[in-house]
Amino acid sequence: MSDILIVDDERDIRELISDILEDEGFATRLAGNSDDAMAAVNAEAPALMILDIWLKDSQMDGIDILKAVKRDNPDVPVVIISGHGNVEIAVAAIKQGAYDFIEKPFNIDQLMVVIRRAMETSRLRRENLTLKRRDSTSAEMIGNSGAFRTLVGQLDKVTKSNGRVMLTGPAGSGKEVAARYIHTNSNRASAPFVTVNCAGVAPERMEEVLFGRETPERGVEPGLLEQAHGGVVYFDEVADMPLGTQSKILRVLVDQQFTRVGGSDKVRVDLRVISSTNKDLSAEIEAETFREELYHRLNVVPIAVPSLAERREDIPLLAAHFIAEFNSVQGLPLREITDDAQALMQTMIWPGNVRQLKNMVERVLILGEGTAPIEARELPGEEDHAEEEGRVVLSGAMASLPLREAREAFEREYLLTQINRFGGNISRTANFVGMERSALHRKLKSLGVVTSAKSGSRVAHVDED
Repeated sequence: MSDILIVDDERDIRELISDILEDEGFATRLAGNSDDAMAAVNAEAPALMILDIWLKDSQMDGIDILKAVKRDNPDVPVVIISGHGNVEIAVAAIKQGAYDFIEKPFNIDQLMVVIRRAMETSRLRRENLTLKRRDSTSAEMIGNSGAFRTLVGQLDKVTKSNGRVMLTGPAGSGKEVAARYIHTNSNRASAPFVTVNCAGVAPERMEEVLFGRETPERGVEPGLLEQAHGGVVYFDEVADMPLGTQSKILRVLVDQQFTRVGGSDKVRVDLRVISSTNKDLSAEIEAETFREELYHRLNVVPIAVPSLAERREDIPLLAAHFIAEFNSVQGLPLREITDDAQALMQTMIWPGNVRQLKNMVERVLILGEGTAPIEARELPGEEDHAEEEGRVVLSGAMASLPLREAREAFEREYLLTQINRFGGNISRTANFVGMERSALHRKLKSLGVVTSAKSGSRVAHVDED
């Protein structure tokens, strides 16, 4: 994509334009009819195209060629030239995506101005897209727990393929970060990553958003699938996609082409598809709200993204990462976290998962003062009991139990929390709680607490058997 393709049925004109452009330092290719023009574009997309609207002895006229080029190579600017120009032709060309229209006989200086502007506009558009991708949601994976290492190991296995991936996990667990990690480490990293928020688009607008539309008033308006051409399209919470759209997406996955709303031309796309859901798609299929055929097409490689509760070891690392990020982006204080605050974070309940942790860190930095280390009393929920420091506030259920049962319930919950905090590592738990490892094992057995493997790490739970 480094030269200019000149398409004109008059040999003298195309050679004249070529000589002038080459004197200005541009490389050129020439075509005298529609077949040669399309063959040249399909061989390698040019940096810019100069296109005559009327071509003798050709199967396609300039408008047809323009539509085909903008369909498959939307980034290529096209300058239309014609000896039979009128307002209607110019308007039609601009609506179909032409950069500008110049009538023959044209002034060479005018042509050069238009070409330079078109090339600069195209360059700025590409740079803008690159910056948008760079500023998008981070693809950096943070963690060191067993569950995290298992996840990254699975992601690394699929980065170099084009296989469709289905990411499952609770809301806020980092499914989009995992999807971007796949994209960033794949051979499509320099191409677009386009997110389709299936839950955030009104059902009646979903097809226009995905496939784009064509109208006489506004011409071609590319949809998200077209914008993702060559890269990755990410269906976020795919279970929320309308049933009618599901059948059309299924056809796109099979044919790699579609028709814009209101249009008739087939648009070919080269896409890698990554999907995510926090729902049980098997149950959705039984409820007839999700197409089974689409599920099998999307679920080629299923990967489970663990909840924050399954990777509590990573909470201090994630919190420190978010602090550094907020300092860099928003200028919030760069603060460390005390051991007590870290321990409390690791024992808290996180229904919103990593997203909730990030929001909490931002809140603490905004409301806090200075750069002193973050203390446990600053965390949400702790301020209510600041005046009762040194006391354990009992729940109503705990206060109603006899001492022996209350002590047993407390020990069980305390040890469950500590074991899960240390990723199922009994040695680290014993060291922290101040018990011999053998004594801890005996205590866990008496309390009915066991550990089992889940998502690549060990998780403590009460043995129900």
